[in-house]
Amino acid sequence: MTDWIHRVLDEYIKEGDCCIDATMGKGGDTYYLCSKTGESGKVYAFDVQADALRQTREKLDKHKMNAELILDGHEHMKEYVKEMAVSCIMFNLGYLPGGDHHLATKTNTTIQAVEAGLGMLKTGGIMSICIYSGGDSGFEERDGVLEYLSQLDDRKYFIARQDFPNKKNNPPMPVFIIKL
Repeated sequence: MTDWIHRVLDEYIKEGDCCIDATMGKGGDTYYLCSKTGESGKVYAFDVQADALRQTREKLDKHKMNAELILDGHEHMKEYVKEMAVSCIMFNLGYLPGGDHHLATKTNTTIQAVEAGLGMLKTGGIMSICIYSGGDSGFEERDGVLEYLSQLDDRKYFIARQDFPNKKNNPPMPVFIIKL
């Protein structure tokens, strides 16, 4: 799933761009964004767990990459990112793989973060939201985020989501939002 999402995003990110990983986790998307934006770009990554920052810092250091890692919720991204021409914002909803399942993204803060991020995206920029449903709050978050997105002005945002009807156990649902 991650590779497929990255292939979709590839055409939207160039060297020198500013990008945000709104849910850093183990740093896979942060690493991807750094590799696309290069040394002249800027990547901000958010997580509420110190372990996520540690794992991401180790991954980036190993590959001699840099990003601004921020120990805070994604709903506060506007307090840290001053650029208002962000090319790409990535979300992976749910919890840190191998981490505490009680520390998962929540509907209200995710919607706040998505709303803030949409205001920061440049025209032609893209936001990806990989929705992992299931667990304690996953279905609620999925339904809340999709309801929020359904209310966005279709003259300002193109939204596409991918479903996998032959996959069992609530597979992730990638959603892409392009600012028109």
